[in-house]
Amino acid sequence: MAHTDHQTMRRVLRREIAGTIGLLTDEHDFRAMRRYRSFTFDDHTTYLQQVEALLRTRASQGSHTTVTLFDPQEYAEFCASSGLDPDIPSSRTRFTAELATTGPTVPYDGRPLSDLVPDLVDEAIRQATWEYASTLLARLGACASCGEDFGRAAFARASDLLVRILETAQPGNRHLVCSVSGTPETLVAVLHADDDSDGVTQLDEAEALEFTTVLALGLGIRGPGGLVMRTSAPGTTDRIYGWRMRGSLEPLTAGEVFDAYCTDVDSGDLISPESDVDYCVPPDLGAPGPASHQH
Repeated sequence: MAHTDHQTMRRVLRREIAGTIGLLTDEHDFRAMRRYRSFTFDDHTTYLQQVEALLRTRASQGSHTTVTLFDPQEYAEFCASSGLDPDIPSSRTRFTAELATTGPTVPYDGRPLSDLVPDLVDEAIRQATWEYASTLLARLGACASCGEDFGRAAFARASDLLVRILETAQPGNRHLVCSVSGTPETLVAVLHADDDSDGVTQLDEAEALEFTTVLALGLGIRGPGGLVMRTSAPGTTDRIYGWRMRGSLEPLTAGEVFDAYCTDVDSGDLISPESDVDYCVPPDLGAPGPASHQH
């Protein structure tokens, strides 16, 4: 009886253990892992099927599992720097545990992997964008005369602008896109700001942090870049407006917004405008909050 009770308690405790699976999402990464003898899979499709079956089994048992991207090159570097043998399962486990705390992850919620993987890739891109923008912000340095940190000042300005943009927008669902092209690689950040049933704006914290950081970088390096927003609410026409970025946000005219949305980027040909959409001038953002002096 005591033995049975102990087994029952261990089964209960097993449900309390959260797990993370490092996923090889593409064929190239899968082939890179096959050089290790302890990695026994030889077919990527079969591997993905077995991972999905394991995820479903854990979910049916009440276990929580997150999924992260497993990068073979990063794994090899991790093993080299940690003095681990890369050709043993325990090393892969330690690397995956590291990813669970530092890398992009998404919780398994019962969806097929084909639906979950795009969200995981988007999360990885978002985290990489934030890290890259943060690094560039930090490199802006400080004012030689007053010592003010340019990156911190730009982030404060971006935070204030984002608040005012959301406060002046019509209620409903808002989709914002910020792009900065004055960097070695063009950075794009997206933010969804939706009102709940009580009219309170709901933001994803990680998404908002990335968006604010990219906006701050555009302000700090004085562009070029831009910010556009689309607002949607039941019973109303969608509205699209935006700003160009040149050290500050300068409102686009309705014609400029129309041209941006109704012109093919590659060919320059006109595209038919969407129905029930107003291309308009953005609302007045009002006076800015406390800002640093101009450098």
